[in-house]
Amino acid sequence: MATTDWIPGVRAAATYKPAWLPRDLVAGIVLTTLLVPQGMAYAELAGLPAITGLYTTILCLVGYAIFGPSRVLVLGPDSSLGPMIAAVILPIVAADGDPAKAVALASMLGLMVGVLMTAAAIFKLGFVADLLSHPTQLGYVNGLALTILIGQLPKLFGFSVDGEGLIEEAVGFVRGVASGETVAAAFAVGAGGLLVILVLGRWLPKIPGILIAVLGGIAAVTLFSLPDKGVDVVGTLPQGFPPFTVPTVEWADLGLLAAGALGITLVSVTDTISTASAFAERTGQEVRGNQEMAGIGAANIAAGFFQGFPVSTSASRTAVAVQAGARSQLTGLIGAGAITLMLVLAPGLLRNLPQPMLAAVVIAASVSLADLGGMRRLWRQRRVEFSLALAAFLGVALLGVLPGILVAVCLSVLNVFRRVWWPYRTVLGRADGVAGYHDLRSYPDAELIPGLVLYRFDAPLIFANARTFREEIRHLSHADPAPKWIIIAAEPITDIDTTAADMLEDLDEELNRKGISLVFAEMKDPVRRKIDQYKLTRTIDPAHFFPTIEDAVAAYRIAAP
Repeated sequence: MATTDWIPGVRAAATYKPAWLPRDLVAGIVLTTLLVPQGMAYAELAGLPAITGLYTTILCLVGYAIFGPSRVLVLGPDSSLGPMIAAVILPIVAADGDPAKAVALASMLGLMVGVLMTAAAIFKLGFVADLLSHPTQLGYVNGLALTILIGQLPKLFGFSVDGEGLIEEAVGFVRGVASGETVAAAFAVGAGGLLVILVLGRWLPKIPGILIAVLGGIAAVTLFSLPDKGVDVVGTLPQGFPPFTVPTVEWADLGLLAAGALGITLVSVTDTISTASAFAERTGQEVRGNQEMAGIGAANIAAGFFQGFPVSTSASRTAVAVQAGARSQLTGLIGAGAITLMLVLAPGLLRNLPQPMLAAVVIAASVSLADLGGMRRLWRQRRVEFSLALAAFLGVALLGVLPGILVAVCLSVLNVFRRVWWPYRTVLGRADGVAGYHDLRSYPDAELIPGLVLYRFDAPLIFANARTFREEIRHLSHADPAPKWIIIAAEPITDIDTTAADMLEDLDEELNRKGISLVFAEMKDPVRRKIDQYKLTRTIDPAHFFPTIEDAVAAYRIAAP
């Protein structure tokens, strides 16, 4: 594989068009206004110092610009990963609350995610994104949005809550408000900023609502001396670029970190593939799933070695970059450079940024993350999948973020298994005015041929559903009068495993003793070869395999007395 295949940044630099530069510069500056407050806010959402969000943003943008294939995707700290990171590191540091230890744990988590992503790219494991079906992903995201919202409300109101899980945090918030812990100035700043972000985002999306809210918050702190009224502010950030750091953690913590890294990797892969696909359609690019994972892996490793934490793609920031005219990953590099200059030359620029404003940024992200319309659509379209989404939602809301991921994955897998275990099956008949043979449920007046049953089984025939198939055929054979032929419309049967083969052999012998022939029509060639491989034609008559249902019915009419 050519070097440029694994390092797309080299090819991007060689093919860069000078005409793109003005737009990339403008888009990079616009993007920076979003990257800074969101990076800081999402760092605190993850239980980390705000400065680590800026470190993470810088390094992940550089890493993806070198190894990522997309011209426009923007990476960074993500609202959906923040609670997952917190769920991993906070239980470990809860005893002493050491920020340095929390940063080291988050950095190691970033390295683990990066290694897992890179390995998945090398071994072409992009299909793992399919482990989260859309309904379970929808439920998980809505549960995550509610978790984020409840967790940030105390900060928006100017106080803090000690609680584990959504219910304890909600109860603590209500008690805090009821007991008068709300700081009026903090709430005014936070709620005002949230209102600005939501209103501008809804009706004037081209205006940078987050930037306006942040500048307004800083101005309010400066003009009205809000720290004297109980409003917490970010304070002066550490000056300079973060040093290269190899995070050190205790061996006892590696197990929890590894489990968290697996969950974060799964969510990040799913988010990356879906976001990359959406923007590839807009820009005319081809989605390269494995290279996307390599790019995200490089971004996480880069962040992990510079006091950062796990990152993913961001649909909102990518949309901002595209709307601002971004043409290449130079947009992200300009954003990274601008943040670096701020840290080196003006670390006190954001010292008066109120903490409730960061809570407003996160809450706005949680609102945009939620998709209640999707839940309503599932309720109208398919109640079973709505139930899966609801179960995933409750898993996240009641059990926590990481257990919720496990619940979502298990539900997705079980849903696939359910469809194979209890597939759709039906009897076919000939309907007036319609060619061929059709489902009796759709055509209840369809004609049945005396002594013949046409049966369709819409799934691979494997160990999980072999008993279901056998019992259905037995039930059909017990009709009065009993059929002479049972023809299996086998076109939907894409596989037959050894368990099902043994079942078919026993079933055919059982039917033969009753004078009933088991016949197959429209069986796919690969499946037919497996029938020969299993030597089922010792019992099933080789003449009882027909290319079409019509051929099988015609043969029955000839054979029938």
